[in-house]
Amino acid sequence: MKVLFLSDLHLGANYIADSRAHENRVVDFLRHEGSDADHIYLLGDVLDYWYEYRTVVPRGFVRFFGELARLADSGVKITWMTGNHDIWLFDYLRDEIGMEVIDAPFIIREIGGQRFLLAHGDRIGRTSAGFRFICTLFRNRVCQRMFSAVHPGLTVGFAKRWSHSSRESGTETEEQRSHHIDHILTDANAIAAANPGVEHIVHGHHHIAMTTPLDRGNTDLTVLGDWITQDTYAEFDGTKLELKRYK
Repeated sequence: MKVLFLSDLHLGANYIADSRAHENRVVDFLRHEGSDADHIYLLGDVLDYWYEYRTVVPRGFVRFFGELARLADSGVKITWMTGNHDIWLFDYLRDEIGMEVIDAPFIIREIGGQRFLLAHGDRIGRTSAGFRFICTLFRNRVCQRMFSAVHPGLTVGFAKRWSHSSRESGTETEEQRSHHIDHILTDANAIAAANPGVEHIVHGHHHIAMTTPLDRGNTDLTVLGDWITQDTYAEFDGTKLELKRYK
């Protein structure tokens, strides 16, 4: 068995110096590591920004989408859980590529006889009231229709500037990073306690690559890092789950 988990690719982000090289690196990973996979889980923020219109396809990501289609056509199962950057992923890629698209705080899956709790990570644990409000606003159907009525020439630039400013404000000192990890572990232990029987909690969002056992002895946590500077992912072989770096 070979199951892959990755998140926070942020394809198309304007703070990445060479977007084409970035996309090619992801495609290279999928071609070499994904071709013999049974299942690939994309756990959110795969695209830095995406809005899915009814009849118009946003520009970009052709090689990435093409590789996903090749993998799906070859029999590899693909599940894409939306994050806070690719929140507006609806049915286009689901229907065209033939993959599963899920918008939920988390899902629980049995894989190889072991129970996994999978999430992007933005809607589990503690979040600020402002962030919860934004998530609710972005998922509101009326607000989505209003947003889609605005010309993409205005919305795309606004979204990319917002993403860039959010990324810059997210820079952490070592002390802040240590507190951040403590919060992640506290939240993960609470999630494990609320979901007995789960053996692996896997999520992204925090741009921190780490794997560690939790207070409950039969549960471990894997945070997937990102593909901006780390190129990290997790692989499950039917027995063990391992955090890896693609070279």
